[in-house]
Amino acid sequence: MQQKTYNTVTAVLFLIVALLHLLRIVFGWPAQIGGLGIPMWASWLALVVTAALAYFGFRQNAVGGR
Repeated sequence: MQQKTYNTVTAVLFLIVALLHLLRIVFGWPAQIGGLGIPMWASWLALVVTAALAYFGFRQNAVGGR
């Protein structure tokens, strides 16, 4: 797989995850893993991290992805 294709695929996946976290925040959806409830602040943190990774993935293609 070429680097540019890899960057695009991973950036799109991170963007999808970021959008899902945004939807959870907007609609107040609960999240639970096993018996552990995931607090809403975790989605805020995940939103920032995954959106940044998506941005940098797309930016890498624009700047100099091979």
